[in-house]
Amino acid sequence: MPWSSWLEGSEAAMSKNTGHRGVPTLDECWALIKAHGMLPHIQEHSRRVAEVAFWLGAHLVEAGEPLSLDLIEAAALLHDLGKTPCLGTSRNHATWGANLLRAAGYPEVARIVEEHIALSFDPGDFSFIREAEVVNYADKRVLHTQVVPLAVRFADLLTRYGKTAEARERIMALEAKARVLEAKLFAPLKLDPEVLLHLNAPKYPGSPGITTKRPGSLWQES
Repeated sequence: MPWSSWLEGSEAAMSKNTGHRGVPTLDECWALIKAHGMLPHIQEHSRRVAEVAFWLGAHLVEAGEPLSLDLIEAAALLHDLGKTPCLGTSRNHATWGANLLRAAGYPEVARIVEEHIALSFDPGDFSFIREAEVVNYADKRVLHTQVVPLAVRFADLLTRYGKTAEARERIMALEAKARVLEAKLFAPLKLDPEVLLHLNAPKYPGSPGITTKRPGSLWQES
């Protein structure tokens, strides 16, 4: 299928599957990010994860998956809300961020944020796809601000966090699940997962990037 068709598909998905109760607007997302002092480099990473998640979610919606793009976008942008206050501590930043979002009145977003490191369910069920899976996978494809293959992302995680045998085993288990999830998410699209690498191109000229109407808002604060 031509890239232009995928762009049009993303636009169609966006028009028919936005609007979701209990989800913060982009303005509200940025207010939360600022209120909790998210460091600039974590903001940039979060923007990129949101971009990848929206691209993937929009194409899954076009393929017939009943997903909320608003929920995916907000949860992806806020997935590391708890990371800055947890730096240098033993706290789990996914749990911390989820608690911040519950306190702010966004339980659905909190549920997804809580699962952005490890899903609480087996992704091997291919019968349906959840928003949490899209956000979890998008985060696994972004190293700092670059979209990379899963192998590159997990090699970095092993280098940075695999200091003990237990930690390495946990990271390798996450990679195995991520590969199952990758197969699940791309099965309806009939695309190679490495298509996401095109999102590294500035403004994605001639590439299968998301449309500039909605996702462009991810790159700037309102």
